[in-house]
Amino acid sequence: MCGEMRTIRLLDELNRYQARYGKVFRRDDVRIKAAKYVRGLMGGTERKNGWHLAEQAGDERPDGMQRLLYRDAWDADEARDELQHFVIEEMGSADGIGILDETGFIKKGEYSAGVARQYTGTAGKIENCQIGTFLAYASADGSTLIDRRLYLPEAWTSDEARRERAQIPDEVVFQTKPEHGREMLSEAWERGVPMRWVTGDEVYGNAPELRNAIDTAGKEYVLAVASNTRIRLVDEGPKKLANTAKTESHAIKTVADVAQTVNKWERLCVTVGEKGPIIYDWAMVRVWEQVDKATEREAWLLIRRSVSDEPKLAYYLSNAARQEKCSTLAKVASTRFNIELCFEHAKGEVGLDQYEVRRYQSWYRHITLSMMALAFLVVVCGRATQVEIAIQQEQKKR
Repeated sequence: MCGEMRTIRLLDELNRYQARYGKVFRRDDVRIKAAKYVRGLMGGTERKNGWHLAEQAGDERPDGMQRLLYRDAWDADEARDELQHFVIEEMGSADGIGILDETGFIKKGEYSAGVARQYTGTAGKIENCQIGTFLAYASADGSTLIDRRLYLPEAWTSDEARRERAQIPDEVVFQTKPEHGREMLSEAWERGVPMRWVTGDEVYGNAPELRNAIDTAGKEYVLAVASNTRIRLVDEGPKKLANTAKTESHAIKTVADVAQTVNKWERLCVTVGEKGPIIYDWAMVRVWEQVDKATEREAWLLIRRSVSDEPKLAYYLSNAARQEKCSTLAKVASTRFNIELCFEHAKGEVGLDQYEVRRYQSWYRHITLSMMALAFLVVVCGRATQVEIAIQQEQKKR
């Protein structure tokens, strides 16, 4: 009986969740197909492409599912907006963290929008693939994907024949991955996503324009940077780079150079992995980072050192205030790996990578529906975990 009641409550939750998207899927038939698609993505079928989702939904053919991705009238960005409102309500926190990263989708052909031979961390090498850049949101209530962009190499944006075949809109132009990040962050802030911090890997940290945009928005970042990133120690004083090029060439150091001079480290455990606590040594140094060719900004250089016999170092720049603690910045930096878990769960549980579409719009539609499924599962599982914790605490009191 308890199991049946839990199932009924879960279905009620799912029905309420899907009702939120009524203004996105305005026609009854499209709304029903979308509900079937999202439920299928959360279901137990091994493959989650059109044929298998149709079969799970009781349809004889995949035509309905394919029309949902190709021709039916609905806006994937409007669905994304509603997804973000859901995340704000269920997971929003004043100390929320935005995480930027990318993931690859291995493809065999050459006609899917954006497909090219390019490096992807998914395979750890150059592969024929599509690359999606993503924004995840992390708080004490969990982590989930909240926005996405399909990366189009310049070979695609400059090829009219390929654009027409994949139905890439005229207004879509070449953008770098950091430009994707700036766009996604700006739009999330406009919608009210409570995001104090932003973190991400070197692709984003190495872009001064992205760091500047975050700082201008009044937010704080802890972004990974390459070892050869050029900085100056803060005790050297501020200088206008354009007017003192000769002096600066002598004063500028790399983050790796600075790391070698640090003698005060804090051993911290700021996250727990599958095998237990993850421990690193951390250090902070106050530096000047380059804002543009002529100016600098005072910032923190955060350094992470592994505790192995042959220590490996990682570097981060942060615009956090002088009084910020090392443990806080270390925790934010470590949160970056939450997006990797999001990718793992999205691909393993809700078919993020199991689409068979070639058109630009269709990619966005499938990816958005998969993100909708992931967000629902994250919130429901988070609630269940909180209930279990409450029960355990009550039992201890007895």
